[in-house]
Amino acid sequence: MGNGVREGQVDFKRQDVEPIISTHLPSEGTQEKKKVLNSLMSGALAGAVAKTAVAPLDRTKIMFQVSSKRFSAKEAYRLIYRTYLNEGFWSLWRGNSATMVRVIPYAAIQFCAHEEYKQLLGSYYGFQGKALTPFPRFIAGSLAGTTAAMLTYPLDMVRARMAVTPKEMYSNIVHVFIRISREEGLKTLYRGFTPTILGVIPYAGLSFFTYETLKKLHADHSGKSQPSPPERLLFGACAGLIGQSASYPLDVVRRRMQTAGVMGHTYSSILLTMQEIIREEGLIRGLYKGLSMNWVKGPIAVGISFTTFDLMQILLRKLQHSTNIERLSEGVSCYTLLVR
Repeated sequence: MGNGVREGQVDFKRQDVEPIISTHLPSEGTQEKKKVLNSLMSGALAGAVAKTAVAPLDRTKIMFQVSSKRFSAKEAYRLIYRTYLNEGFWSLWRGNSATMVRVIPYAAIQFCAHEEYKQLLGSYYGFQGKALTPFPRFIAGSLAGTTAAMLTYPLDMVRARMAVTPKEMYSNIVHVFIRISREEGLKTLYRGFTPTILGVIPYAGLSFFTYETLKKLHADHSGKSQPSPPERLLFGACAGLIGQSASYPLDVVRRRMQTAGVMGHTYSSILLTMQEIIREEGLIRGLYKGLSMNWVKGPIAVGISFTTFDLMQILLRKLQHSTNIERLSEGVSCYTLLVR
């Protein structure tokens, strides 16, 4: 064996030299994989919790968006109450299963992509390990939203169809895919894709930008490294309010194009859809229909989403840190036993 003895987790170069303890701490590659997995898990939970909390309001908003009825808080309440009386309490969550199938991968991809884009842009602009400046902050959010929307769009289409149709028409998510493919063609699954992407760019960009900016301002002025959960909810609510207000007209156009096949309309392009909505219902009442409900629903959903993601990330990091400490303790214990 020469001068050294190698046994278990202890390396002796010479008998009178301090041993080197191998603690089996995660390598850099393993840590990066865990970071991505943590982001995916946190994002998935954030999306599921937020969307489930506002599902009845979301369904009501979509039903107004795709019809020519005038929106008001009174009419929205009547619609919710009528749906409850005619179809039961759980019908208010109709389409939420499709929403979960879409939102869980969408939110997981969006939050994970945002973390990766922040890291890439930080390296590119020389802000590695520091907060990004405003423009890269907006770009990171826009790219994250676009990436998620591109990968999950057909699920959004299916969810919109289930939200505006009676349960007799589509029995489940798979049935929606089958009927649309057979009766309207596979291209229909991507109807409304362009306005979706055009809307996601300002929505995701401004949402992530606002939330990250408010967190940075809070840290600069309060001296605290992290905001409290209520403060996170407030920052997220502001982010949702700004992001959804900026992209709302394109959201209306997207819903109209997605549900054209079952609502008796034919929309061939974004501009023609906008023109028809404005001609029939007016600019404000048409393209901003349901916005006031979105000002209630949106901030709640986005606030819950951002807060859940951040708190889950903190929890998972603490658990991972505790695991590493335990491994280190095991290595020290093993060394102690060997040198006795």
